[in-house]
Amino acid sequence: MTLFRQIYSLLFSLFLLVVASVGYVQFTETQSFLTKQMESDLNNVSTSLGLMLTPALESGDTVAAETLVNVIFEGGYYQNVKLTWMVDGKQQEWDNPVKIEGVPQWFINLGLFNTIKKESTITSGWLQLAQLEITAHPGFGYHELWRIMSNTIIAFSLLFLVAIITARLGLTWILKPLHALAEHAKNIAARQFGPDMPLPNTTELKDLVAAFNSMSAQLKQVFQSLDEEVGALRKKNLVDAASGLPNRQYAVSRLNGWLSEPSSGALFLAKLDWLEEVHNKYGYQVRDETIRILAEKFQQHLNEVAPCVIARIAAYEFAFLVTDVEHEQISKYLQTLIRTINQEISKAGCKPNEHFAIGIAERISQMQASDILAQADNALQKALQESKTFHWFETTEQQLFTREQWRDNLTQAISNKKFKFRWQPIQFCDGNGIVQRELYCQLTLGDKLVHAGQFMPYIELLSLGALLDKCLIETVYEQKILERTAEPVAINLTNQSIADRQFHEWLNHFLRNASHVGRICFEIPEAGIYSDLASCAHLCNIIRDNGAKFGIDHFGRQFGSMAYLQELRPSYVKLDQSFSYFDDALHNSELCRAIINVAKGLDIQVIVTGIQELNQLQRFNELRTDAYQGFIAPPVNLD
Repeated sequence: MTLFRQIYSLLFSLFLLVVASVGYVQFTETQSFLTKQMESDLNNVSTSLGLMLTPALESGDTVAAETLVNVIFEGGYYQNVKLTWMVDGKQQEWDNPVKIEGVPQWFINLGLFNTIKKESTITSGWLQLAQLEITAHPGFGYHELWRIMSNTIIAFSLLFLVAIITARLGLTWILKPLHALAEHAKNIAARQFGPDMPLPNTTELKDLVAAFNSMSAQLKQVFQSLDEEVGALRKKNLVDAASGLPNRQYAVSRLNGWLSEPSSGALFLAKLDWLEEVHNKYGYQVRDETIRILAEKFQQHLNEVAPCVIARIAAYEFAFLVTDVEHEQISKYLQTLIRTINQEISKAGCKPNEHFAIGIAERISQMQASDILAQADNALQKALQESKTFHWFETTEQQLFTREQWRDNLTQAISNKKFKFRWQPIQFCDGNGIVQRELYCQLTLGDKLVHAGQFMPYIELLSLGALLDKCLIETVYEQKILERTAEPVAINLTNQSIADRQFHEWLNHFLRNASHVGRICFEIPEAGIYSDLASCAHLCNIIRDNGAKFGIDHFGRQFGSMAYLQELRPSYVKLDQSFSYFDDALHNSELCRAIINVAKGLDIQVIVTGIQELNQLQRFNELRTDAYQGFIAPPVNLD
């Protein structure tokens, strides 16, 4: 029972007790008063009637005596009058049956008034003339007692109604700070740290609210400290001090993660020997300042062309990982890169198109990190040997389809729902079963089986993401995939769906009418959160309100703050695969522990991805991760 109901019940009981006590006192006092009033009236009437009857009794006039008694008896306040003559013992008796108007019979049957009689002797001097006996009629007492108690009950009922309404409103107002405090406590328990509560006027609650505000501030500070610790460790382990760009370790880990995911793009390796000339002319301080400005220009101009990771991997070497683009976009990126380098060369007083070289290796299917690094390095060395600004590594692999063919094939596949599914189990680290199963899709075009890694880049490029997600979600229900397993099933959402409010409305309507909603998990890439947090929050609220779950994919990949976790409150996060490829186990452990602690501090389940071997899993077990995913348990086809 809530505190409000307890206090309300107590006040209700006390009020009833007071009303019952007052009612009882009122009842007994009224009954006693009416009894005494009837006794007094009976005495007065007995005396008056005796005086009036004396002349008639002296003369023996029975008719006159009867007339006098009738005058008194007709008043209706007397039940019986008996007159006994002493001379001859003659009796005269008058009866009035007990009939009471306007009073319930059950009230009369209570017998609240005893029979009241008055006997007196009528005398004339020393001579006794007659014996007079009068019995009072109880009708007056019952009628008056019922009237008074009825009015009292009505008054008490109105007072009681006013009292309970006033008590409810008053208690609601008095306990309002306590209700707010309870909600604040729930938010703190859910790791949601909002603004401090205003201090109430109630003295007892003021200290309690102040204590909760202090506790909330301290917990919020703990989370901020964890977030700052992650930032500091990233800067220490993954950021180049001079340029502010990611270092070689981060670039290699992102490269491995990129190659393990469905995507397209290219790797650029650039060697800027003109920076050594700046060093020789002006010293290392000017060189470092030039590198810093150059890094800012790279980020400013190149990110506008295509999503990319820019890293400084050696003193005068930079790596550019361009993702989710096709060949034409890569060419545009190359032109922008060369133009940016030439602009900074000119500012440094050197000749454009000299003393730098770029090697480009485009991603093809089934590549390893060592393969694309070797190709990009070979292209770079070729450019240096031939004194060219760039060299593109030539590959004999032909594209499956042109851009327009991809558009036609994918549009037709989405319309006809031609996609097939595989799923991969995600298992608890303690070996107690499967957390969920993540769905992957593939497509048969002609006689070729096309995996997601081949067609997903064109899904994003052709803005078909929202249509694909609708198609896959509907197909999951049509094929009754949720009914094939007791574990939740995870479905990845594209970046386009995250930002598309029409998709949000469609998903809301679909989930409201769907079954087994509690076994669906939607996965949102962390990059989508940083690009449009408001849309992500809107989509997450729709998913949560309909009873489904959602998680964050590629968690920890981006370099920004993780404060978004407090707003979105995902059920789980999937640690980015790049953490599984760090070469430095110590730095990996420090950074992973800090990132994991941020999520665990908000009571969010942590799943580590990219696990290929048992020794990888053993490294993460000591970091208190909850589950793992990788080709240690590969995907299987769904028939």
